Amino acid sequence: MMFERYGIPEEFCDLDRRIMERCRKQFAECESIRDVVQLKVLDSFIKNRIGLQHLGQSTGYGYGDIGRDAFDRLFADCVGAEDALCRPHILSGTHALTVALFGILRAGDRLIAATGRPYDTLQPVIGLTGEGYGSLMEFGVSYDEVPLVDGEPDYEAIAAKAPFADVVHIQRSRGYEPRRAFSLADIRRISDTVRSVNPKAIIFVDNCYGEFTDTEEPLSAGADLIAGSLIKNPGGAIAPTGGYIAGKHELVEKCGHRLTSPGTGRELGSVPGGMRDYYLGLYFAPQVTCEAKKTSIYAAALFEEIGYKAVPSYRMPRNDIITSIETKSPENLIALCEEIQASSPIDSFAAPVPDDMPGYDDKIIMAAGAFTQGSSIELSCDGPMREPYVAYLQGGISLTASRLALLKAAVRMRH
Repeated sequence: MMFERYGIPEEFCDLDRRIMERCRKQFAECESIRDVVQLKVLDSFIKNRIGLQHLGQSTGYGYGDIGRDAFDRLFADCVGAEDALCRPHILSGTHALTVALFGILRAGDRLIAATGRPYDTLQPVIGLTGEGYGSLMEFGVSYDEVPLVDGEPDYEAIAAKAPFADVVHIQRSRGYEPRRAFSLADIRRISDTVRSVNPKAIIFVDNCYGEFTDTEEPLSAGADLIAGSLIKNPGGAIAPTGGYIAGKHELVEKCGHRLTSPGTGRELGSVPGGMRDYYLGLYFAPQVTCEAKKTSIYAAALFEEIGYKAVPSYRMPRNDIITSIETKSPENLIALCEEIQASSPIDSFAAPVPDDMPGYDDKIIMAAGAFTQGSSIELSCDGPMREPYVAYLQGGISLTASRLALLKAAVRMRH
């Protein structure tokens, strides 16, 4: 009955109770994964002897920043990597991927995307779209891709193209595609397929939105390198900016020299605000990611109940924190985003409107009333204004608050 005071009709309050009961098994599975990962993160803090001295700030060049360097070691332990490069100087998930690709590819090399065309903002990096601002193709890297078949990897085609690859790219999450996110089992099968025909290929996974959704990370499933954003899952809604690259030591080192400059590498880069928020965010990440997964499950069950297609279904395992909802009309897509924004702790008074965004061909509507601008681990919703008007719901650091926002949207879309 707690939602009635917010104008939620009684029938939807009853629906909320039924959905919560229906999702009990799926919630328990999320919590089981959370518990395993939380203890793993705690063990890593203890193993790396993290102390108050690591939380402080540095200025200038940042030489000898013990907090920054210890965080690299800590993060590497948490994701099962030999090494990691975690920096506030990495501006986004796309920037992390860009640094990694330019770090490990050279002129004459070939990049093959094994899971179809990468999402919109990575296409100018490769050279598939954009105005020619220094893409991989401009620097002499060739590109090919293996289209998905009904949203699934085409393993036969991967085996045919992998012998010619220097780097094989796997996108774990879906971008603006209404497919499921790929599991560790999928990533392992792709990796095994590539290794069977080309043992020297570097397997690189875009891990955005997927961190801590399982008890292991893609490095345990055959990947050589992973990258992502610290204002998504691994920042625990506390890290204010940044990104990471993690995996084999020699690959991470190459990326460090691409992030700064050849010769200085990872030794350079101060953190004037200190590292406290990054350590605290990583510690909270398993719990926050669990809440986001539960929000995703709840949303799928709710909108399926009132007649909208959700991917993945609430019954399916979660390999990232995103649920896509086929809203069927531009009015419904706008309504869903408006209600998410109106129920946000920050900028609840703002009205999201479709507009042009860098890196995208279609107008995008985006609801993101977050404490950290663009933080996808906090409840947000966005989508391109094109048929079938799919909304991509992400995050949710509080299941209770997320339920209210989703119920308000469901009421508008139902009536």
